[in-house]
Parts: sequence; structure tokens; C-alpha cells
Amino acid sequence: MEFSMLTYFLLFLSGAAAGFIDSVAGGGGLITLPALLLAGLPPQMALGTNKLQSSFGSITSSYHYITGGKADLKTARTGIIFTFIGAAAGTVAVQITSNEFLEKLIPFLLMGVLVYLLVSPKAGEIEREKRMSTKWFYVIFGLLIGFYDGYFGPGTGAFWVILIVFFLGHEMVKATAYTKVMNFTSNITALIFFAIGGKMVFIPGFVMAAGEIVGATLGSKMVIKNGVKFIKPFFYTIVVIIIISLFHKHY
Repeated sequence: MEFSMLTYFLLFLSGAAAGFIDSVAGGGGLITLPALLLAGLPPQMALGTNKLQSSFGSITSSYHYITGGKADLKTARTGIIFTFIGAAAGTVAVQITSNEFLEKLIPFLLMGVLVYLLVSPKAGEIEREKRMSTKWFYVIFGLLIGFYDGYFGPGTGAFWVILIVFFLGHEMVKATAYTKVMNFTSNITALIFFAIGGKMVFIPGFVMAAGEIVGATLGSKMVIKNGVKFIKPFFYTIVVIIIISLFHKHY
């Protein structure tokens, strides 16, 4: 497919905006997927290309959070393994089943996440006691959230953050750091399966990936520097936008 220089520039900008938002609160796909569709890519190609470019953003965020001391790969190892397994199963399942029921259920689950945060204003501001072991948390939710991200996807980051805050007791910056590691795992898994199926366009994907790297670098550094008070408003806003967009689409 051929694109104008203006289209490539706009794709770069959308990648940069999504990379910033994703590194802070998740939800960058709300920008990049419509951008790819508007550029003229068929839906399956847009989904595959979106996974290509978003993988660069999530690995960039992960790198900065890890080197900034907010996440540890050894601690995340179990989550990486089981998220990979879950995402692989979800990516295969979405090709042979309908996700209509899940599409209609997710906005209500996200509303539950938002309500919990609003009635627990201190949630994610300080480290708290764990409610379950780290190993079993990543086994269970790696499979479940990994499957969900491979099967459908919207709100994955929000689910990870709130589950990590609630069950592992991490403050929100640390929870976001581990969320990015898990997001990269499910992104790269889906990317592999889309690549095998030939469902991506590489040049637009790499142009957006360059933008993702710029935006993700800026966003993750700002989170590390400014902490929870910076991240919470972005997180609330993105969750509300995802809920509204899903309700608009399905109801």
C-alpha cells in the first residue's frame, strides 16, 4: 500500500501520542487503531499493524521503568510466562469464536474498576500488604488477562493496574511499571501470530513505532519523576474514555 508523506507524518504523531498515553495510563490503541483505519488499512491489517507499533511503545516503557527501578524482570518472570500462554490462547480463540458477548461485558467491568478507585481515593498511593502471593497472582491473572488481551484487548492496562494495586499492594507507579512488562508480553505474542498470518503492513507500522518510542520515553520518565499524583488523573481519564467509547460502539 502507498501513503503520502502527510499520512506518514500523521501516523508518526498518533504513535507519539499513543506512546505517551500508554506509558502513563494505557489506552493508546484508542488513538492508533482509528488512525490506521483512517489511513485506509483493512481491519485485520490495522489490528496486526497496531500490534507491531504498540510493541515498540510497550518495550520502551518497560525499559525505562525497569532501569528506573520501578519493575524487576525476575519478579515479573512468572507473569511473563503465563501472560504469553494466555495471550497465545486468546489470539487463537478470537480467530475461531465470536467476542460479541465480551465486547458488551467489558464496559461494565471497567465501570467497576472506576468505582473502586473513586471510593478508595488512597488506593495506589502507598505500598500496602499483599492479598495473595506474587507467584500465584501472576499464574492466575497472567493467563486470564493475557487471554483477554489476545482475544479482545480494550482496558487491559486498566485491569492490570487495579489488580496489581489490589492484590499485590503496590503503589500505582510500580503497578504501571509491571503493567507495561505484561503489556509488552501480550503485544509481542499477538504480533507473532498476526505476522504468521501476514496481517500487517510494515512501513506504516515502523513509522508509528518511531513515534511510540518518543512518546513512551517521555511519558515513562514523567511518571518516574512525578509519581502517583501525575499518573492518577491520566488513569481516570483514560478509563472513562474507554468506557464511553465501548458504550457508544455497542449500546
